Order: sequence, then C-alpha cells, then structure tokens
Amino acid sequence: MPFCREAPSRSPTHSIQVICEKADRSNIPDIDKKKYLVPADLTVGQFVYVIRKRIKLSSEKAIFIFIFINNVLPPTAVLLSNIYKEQKDSDGFLYVTYSGENTFGE
Repeated sequence: MPFCREAPSRSPTHSIQVICEKADRSNIPDIDKKKYLVPADLTVGQFVYVIRKRIKLSSEKAIFIFIFINNVLPPTAVLLSNIYKEQKDSDGFLYVTYSGENTFGE
C-alpha cells in the first residue's frame, strides 16, 4: 500500500507592508497613496496594476509602469511574499520605487 499523507493545512493568508515611492527622475504623476497592506499571494505584475490604477491619469494617457526593489527590476510573475522574505527592511516594510515611460513620447 502506498504511503499517504494529508495535505498540509492552509495557513491563514498574511499581508505584506509595502511603501511605494516615486523615482527621483520620473516624470509620471505622483501616486495618491504611499503605504499599502497587500496580500502575500500578490505578484509583482498585479502590484504594478494597483499602482497604475492609483496614479491619476486621463484615460487617453498611456504609460508603462516599472517597479524597482533595491534598484532591481523584479520579474512580474514573482510573488511579493518571496521578495519580502529576501528584501524587507529592518523596519518590516518592503520599499518599492516606481517609475514610468510615456509610450508615445509625450
């Protein structure tokens, strides 16, 4: 008879504390909120989408949003919880810097 074991119980989801700051040389608008409490299973790409929605842009504006963690552009499929484990600051926050580029040279 093959060895069977129970599936591990799901731990309660936890949240990650993120502080989001605009890059010094970025010419895109400021975000309306700097501190976030995000689900641990959120990916970098999903967080970029959150930032994009919180920046006050008119609907005809098109920009690419990038986030940097310790001056590194993380892959969009990586979970923020994985980055948090490796890159969180001693104060318990994950610091994220965002920047962007106008897509049509505006």
